[in-house]
Amino acid sequence: MPRRVSLPAPWVDTVPRMPDWITSARPEGDERFRAGAALAVLDQVLAHDDVPAALLRARLALSAACACVQILGRHDGPNDLRDAVHLLRAGDRPGPAGIVFTQWLRAIDAPVSTHLPSDCLPSDMADRASDWQAEATGAPIDCATQVLHAALSAFPRQETAALILADATLARQLGWPHVVPLLAAGLTPSDLSQTGPELSAACHRALTGASIQAAGLAADLASRAARLRRVAPKLRARGAGRAVDRFLARDALSPSIALTDLMSDRAARRLCDRLVSLDAIREFSGRSSFRLYGL
Repeated sequence: MPRRVSLPAPWVDTVPRMPDWITSARPEGDERFRAGAALAVLDQVLAHDDVPAALLRARLALSAACACVQILGRHDGPNDLRDAVHLLRAGDRPGPAGIVFTQWLRAIDAPVSTHLPSDCLPSDMADRASDWQAEATGAPIDCATQVLHAALSAFPRQETAALILADATLARQLGWPHVVPLLAAGLTPSDLSQTGPELSAACHRALTGASIQAAGLAADLASRAARLRRVAPKLRARGAGRAVDRFLARDALSPSIALTDLMSDRAARRLCDRLVSLDAIREFSGRSSFRLYGL
């Protein structure tokens, strides 16, 4: 095993932080204002140059997928979902949990200025999505709530697709270029059965909590990304620069699958071990084979 080298961690402290008055518990009557304020801060976070935005969306997609598989009655955790997707080879088909995670990953890659890919939404839902979004009125959260309710009313067993569409509506309303998964991680199955003011209140609470979590995650990933960029000049392997770019954009990578177009399988595994020894990436699986790495 390569010797582990401890490097000072360059902490990025320029990423906007949620004010204490947003993160602390407030009376229920303030929830609409808190949710709007939390999203306003998150908007600044997403636009910050130090934040690896694609990686942040991928990590949020993982959290959203975990919540959605629980709605389906499954108990797959983050590492189960990573295995189900990131270890797939060409021609492999994911299982039920992998399908959910794949839906979210495809959704975050699609620009919200265009229709979501057909593999994110059932075709019947996709056909009606534009009408629901056009009919929604009010503030961005209200529009997302109305679209979520419309989708769940028409397709009550398509919770994942409905939540993707609601987050896409929110992103479009806020002028974000991509879907940022927020609602799924904060809404319970009981919340999804609500209507009217109850569903609206649940969505506002969910978005407050999700925005706080996303901002904290963004700050952490910004620091991890700074560390990776700092050690990148030490790498001598051919294709290492492009590999670093992939780590900065994806939730997790298998060196024998995701990097072998850049270098040999052996070189990819050695690169990942080198980056772990430099404290620049982590190994997620804890296994001696079929390993997965990421920030």
